[in-house]
Amino acid sequence: MQPVLDAHFEDRPKYEHAARLGLWVFIGSEVLFFAALFTLYASFRVLHPAAFEEASRHTDFAKGAANTVVLVTSSLAAALGLHALQEGARRRAAMLFALTSALALVFLWLKAAEYSSHLAEGLRPGAAYASSELPGEGPRIFYTLYYLMTGLHALHVLGGLGAFAWVLWMLRRGAWNGSWHLGVELAVLYWHFVDLIWLYLWPLFYLVR
Repeated sequence: MQPVLDAHFEDRPKYEHAARLGLWVFIGSEVLFFAALFTLYASFRVLHPAAFEEASRHTDFAKGAANTVVLVTSSLAAALGLHALQEGARRRAAMLFALTSALALVFLWLKAAEYSSHLAEGLRPGAAYASSELPGEGPRIFYTLYYLMTGLHALHVLGGLGAFAWVLWMLRRGAWNGSWHLGVELAVLYWHFVDLIWLYLWPLFYLVR
């Protein structure tokens, strides 16, 4: 199935260029957004270095490390799926994209389990913070940033899940093939961005210790 070009696109190369440029602009805006959060984190860490280190010891290192492996593996599966599609192996591509989606669900399940454990311990965001083991302003700020930044990342993971659900649905309809796979390429690029953001979040909240 080939794309149906709108009137303002003269040919397919211009259509593809516009689509790729649009996604890169979106990713650029997201990078600026997360950069502001990273700067906020750095500012508070300078003010409360010891508190941040102590608070980091109470994050679940095993779940954080597992989620890193899960997300990196899902990104690899997405890249291999795109490569398979480019070679015309649509069935193998669909299996790899399904694996990507399954690993994304595993990531969210592990993150939800971690949130549940922290909330039960009183390690909550903002004014709801109620941990007697980690009193003070520093740990409260650390966990407020933790929920804010990892929660926003989880929303991006959900967005990626939606993108791959669309990719799989379109594959089922026969929309993508070895010569036309722009939508798949954009979904995979977005997923690599989501993976990259986590590779910055992981050390900030789990490796400070």
